[in-house]
Amino acid sequence: MSVVLLLLFAGLWSAVGASNLAVVTCGSVVKLLNTYWRIRGKTATVCERGTPIRCGQPIRLTHVNTGRNLHSHHFTSPLSGNQEVSAFGEEGEGDYLDDWTVLCNGPYWVRDGEVRFKHSSTEVLLSVTGEQYGRPISGQKEVHGMAQPSQNNYWKAMEGIFMKPSELLKAESHHAEL
Repeated sequence: MSVVLLLLFAGLWSAVGASNLAVVTCGSVVKLLNTYWRIRGKTATVCERGTPIRCGQPIRLTHVNTGRNLHSHHFTSPLSGNQEVSAFGEEGEGDYLDDWTVLCNGPYWVRDGEVRFKHSSTEVLLSVTGEQYGRPISGQKEVHGMAQPSQNNYWKAMEGIFMKPSELLKAESHHAEL
C-alpha cells in the first residue's frame, strides 16, 4: 500500500458538461495556495473560532482564496458520472447546498484523523477516485459525491491554521480539535 498526499483544490474554471460552477479537484502537488479551506458553521449559523468540531456536526467549507463554498447538487459530474461537487457562492455566502456533515470517530474531528464529509441535502460522501481532467487542469482528479462509503471518501486535515480550543471546552479533556 502506498500513501499519496492529495490536496482538495478549488479553481476559477468550469468543467464542460457540468453545471458551469467552479470545479473542485484533487491533486498531489505538495504546496498549492488554493488548497486551504475555512471551516464555518452550517448555513445561517455561526461557529465561533476555536470551537471544536463535533463528529456529526454540519459545517460549511469555504475556499480561502475564492470565497466559494464546497457545494453539491443533483448534477452529474462530467468524468465519473457520480454527483458533481463544485465551489459556489461569493465571499462565503451560498445556500443550503453548501452544508456538509462531519463523519468521524470519537466526539470531535481531530487533526490527522480520518474524516468523511456527507452532503447534508443529498447524502453523498465527498469522494475522489481516479478520473483526471485534461487541459487546462491536467493531472487534477475529479472530486465528486458517492452514495456508498469506501476508501475513496476518507479525508485528513494535515496542515493549516488550527485554532486553540475555547476555555470552556478545554475543561472536558485535551484534544487536537479543528
